[in-house]
Formats: sequence, C-alpha cells, structure tokens
Amino acid sequence: MNGDFASARNARTILLTTYKRDGTAVPTPVSIAFGDGRAFFRSYDKAWKTKRLRNNPRVEFAPSNLRGKPTGLSIKARATPLEGDQARVAAKALARQHRVLQGVLVPMAHRIRRYQTMHYELTPDPGQPAN
Repeated sequence: MNGDFASARNARTILLTTYKRDGTAVPTPVSIAFGDGRAFFRSYDKAWKTKRLRNNPRVEFAPSNLRGKPTGLSIKARATPLEGDQARVAAKALARQHRVLQGVLVPMAHRIRRYQTMHYELTPDPGQPAN
C-alpha cells in the first residue's frame, strides 16, 4: 500500500471532495476499496460527482463514517477513470470489501436504472501537502 494512503487504509468509507468549475468544494461519502496497493471507488455516469471529475480530476479525501463525518486527515489525490480490465479489477476489489453494498446492491441499482458504472482509481498528488 502506498504510504500516502496509510491513514485511510482501514477505512471502508471516505469523504471524497470534488470541485466545481468555480472551485467550490463538494464533499460526498463514497465506499472505498484497496487492492494490489491501489485505492478504488465507483459512481455512475449521470452523477454530479462524475461530471465534476470529468472537468477536474483533483480531489481530496479523508476516512469517514457512513454519513460522511471525517475521522482522519484529508489527503490530496487525483481520480483517474478506469476502463476494461482495470475497471474489472476495481469492481472485484469493491465487491470483495463491501460484499452486500458494492457486490450486489449498487451493481443491481445501476442495471435497473440503466446507469453506466464508472470506476476510479485514487492516486496521491505528490505536489500538494495533505491537511
């Protein structure tokens, strides 16, 4: 595991902060999974969070409880969209760590609503210190 993410390694949920075009921060709790030394989360194509990530992949995240209350220090990172085999690796990691929520419920909800599931990898942003 990357040393930059060590404080979030045991987290099941993070408070992911994305940024609007005007720079306004928008925090959202999301499930996170770690696999092969990488950090993953998912969303869907029509979510505002996904639209913000298309415009600006710079994010901050902090370990949090399910309701989004931070329980640790924030970490600056970049969210990179994954496709193909890499997206499948992320999906398996999420399903392994969150068996019911990310293994069954979220994929089923995305299929029923005809959403395209988007998988992302978080990578540390080395140029900026964490808060």
